[in-house]
Amino acid sequence: MISHPPIQTRRRASRRAFALCAALAAALVATVLAAPGQAAFAAPVNLSQGKPATASSVESADYTPASAAFDGDTGTRWSSVWSDPQWIQVDLGQRSAIDRIELRWEGAYAKAYEIQVSDTGTGGWTTIHSTTTGPGGNETLDVDGQGRFVRLHGTARANGYGYSLWEFQVFGTAGTGPTDPTDPTDPGEVDPGYPNEPGPFTTPSVVKVAGGNGNWSLQVNGKPYTVKGFTWGPSFAEADTYMPGLTGMGANTTRTWGTGADTKTLLDSAARNGVRVINGFWLLPGGGPGSGGCINYTTDATYKSTTKADILNWVNVYKAHPATLMWSVGNESLLGLQNCFSGAVLEAERNAYAAFVNEVAVAIKQIDPNHPVTSTDAWTGSWPYYKANTPALDLLAVNSYGDVCNIRETWEDGGYNWPYIVTEGGAAGEWEVPDDANGVPDEPTDIEKGEALRDSWRCISEHKGVGLGATFFHYGLEGDFGGVWFNVNPGGNKRLGYYTVADMWNGSAAGGNTPPRISSMSIPGSGSIVAGQPFTFNLSVTDPDGDALKYVTFFNSKYIDGNGGVQYVEHQRSGDAITVVAPQKLGVWKAYVFVEDGKGNVGVETRSFKVVPPAVPGTNVALGKTATASSFQTWGDNYTPGQAFDGNTATRWSGEWAPTGWIQVDLGSAKSFDRFQLVWEAAYAKSYEVQTSNDGSTWSTIKTVTGGDGGIDTFDAAGTARYVRLNLTERGTEWGYSLFEVGIYDLP
Repeated sequence: MISHPPIQTRRRASRRAFALCAALAAALVATVLAAPGQAAFAAPVNLSQGKPATASSVESADYTPASAAFDGDTGTRWSSVWSDPQWIQVDLGQRSAIDRIELRWEGAYAKAYEIQVSDTGTGGWTTIHSTTTGPGGNETLDVDGQGRFVRLHGTARANGYGYSLWEFQVFGTAGTGPTDPTDPTDPGEVDPGYPNEPGPFTTPSVVKVAGGNGNWSLQVNGKPYTVKGFTWGPSFAEADTYMPGLTGMGANTTRTWGTGADTKTLLDSAARNGVRVINGFWLLPGGGPGSGGCINYTTDATYKSTTKADILNWVNVYKAHPATLMWSVGNESLLGLQNCFSGAVLEAERNAYAAFVNEVAVAIKQIDPNHPVTSTDAWTGSWPYYKANTPALDLLAVNSYGDVCNIRETWEDGGYNWPYIVTEGGAAGEWEVPDDANGVPDEPTDIEKGEALRDSWRCISEHKGVGLGATFFHYGLEGDFGGVWFNVNPGGNKRLGYYTVADMWNGSAAGGNTPPRISSMSIPGSGSIVAGQPFTFNLSVTDPDGDALKYVTFFNSKYIDGNGGVQYVEHQRSGDAITVVAPQKLGVWKAYVFVEDGKGNVGVETRSFKVVPPAVPGTNVALGKTATASSFQTWGDNYTPGQAFDGNTATRWSGEWAPTGWIQVDLGSAKSFDRFQLVWEAAYAKSYEVQTSNDGSTWSTIKTVTGGDGGIDTFDAAGTARYVRLNLTERGTEWGYSLFEVGIYDLP
């Protein structure tokens, strides 16, 4: 099943998360408030360094926050998600005179943007500089304006990424007068916000699982409540920005995997927006096989006592929060334990884990009798362990994707005396779909993913009195491999799945305008795309609203090197035919196209393609011949020299990690040759010599290569010899040297 680390660590730096909804950004500048009176001004200074900063979005809350553009450190940066428009602003603390702006752009810069000032930060923006031909790099702008807040409002990106600033410096003269126009004594504190502000949920709720014997219901303050929601993906700091999009689907619930100090920000925003939260607690080894660390639940009393105390602490903190709906202890740990143990030991550990969950559930209910407790796992095969060991649970929970419509049969066959919710679900995942022609999981289409959500909700709803709802996966911003597979709003741009759910839960299109529809995508010859050469994929795209469309293309190498990120690639488009240049690295890649309508919607499609080396005419005189090397790694697959001459690009030679090395082949007798083709693994040579010998002792250099960049090197080097050697003199990476294949050709 899909792996989910704790919510605090989920905010990883994605390759570059994709696209922010333009409508949300526009809404943030729509409210016009009264401007304060004129303040007195002091000497010119850098007014912005270290001051509070916010942005329309961040690529990663941990690594690219808005504050990084105002910290005076050119080694840190703010970076947005991948869409137009975006903004970043700074609060100078008081109304000030602005006369110069200095921008230090990263490679993702604005081609068109405005510098604006405001006295409130929520409206009344005045533009003091604008351009549609931004050059990027370092920009110094002479401006003339006054305000407490200064904002850069980007309207057109220079490339497929977002916007990114190493530094945004505001120079001028600081004001000395009041900072709050409504309070002449206000010294400039930031408004603490909720809970002092009114909202839909202002008092703690009482939540119960009512009924029994197949006729259960979830009740909030005595009224029936069906869980309609999605797991939460944006940073908690962005909750106010993205929570309206969640409720726009008709959602009333969101779910987290971990609970801590920062959860308050999410809960506060949820309460303001009429959303309730399933607060999760992470237990090792969470997230299914391969995730987290291995814990021995039969013997590790320290881990259990420490973890239990931490959970109870946060229950005490948030049990009276108006947004709290229930507690979920653990995520996919019963499945994950199979990565740590086997046989009878695994069974003992699973029973011990379920017993520990029961211990925690009992303790939670002693201090919070007003919110139910559940525990989530990855498959209904976990339920017998709960049935045997965890009677304190109020309801069951399961993460189920392509198998969701089989839950009812499992529940009936198992004789369970609990209702359940689905805590993750959606389209079938990698582990549930057949492989495509290139041997990798065949990802469902955008249209199929939307229909999968509809089918899943139907199956849950039809199990009346038992299936109490779902938080589908995933209301996330990521536009990477996993984000494309599951997210309904990568970066805030809404996909078909978003509108499918809005139709189910709201009975409306959630705003009228809907996404482009990609009804087909194909890559002719996808099983043999030549490295470094152009190839085309064909689309069939329509937009129900007739909007002008923007196409953005990416590659992903997960099935080669495990990289979940996507890399932007330039393309040429003729109608719905898109031409890109194939990467140099061999193996099966995925090509993605994001089709944006400029109205906050996006259609996304992906197909795999296999990169192969360029064909070389003639005879490979080195094929299958005896090879030796300065060294080779003996761990793993035993990367012997002969594997670089076996004609199989799935095997390789790999030397030990050393600054120099060599690999040579014995052609058996003196042979003539004209051309070489080297297929490098990631550990490539930046500089090397091609040498020949007739006795294996005395060598002559026939080709010297410098400035190599890995991938595939094809070059002419003529000679006649029995022995041919690559003398490797400079590494291109921190590793040693590694070659999938060395071809030495006698041209016809």
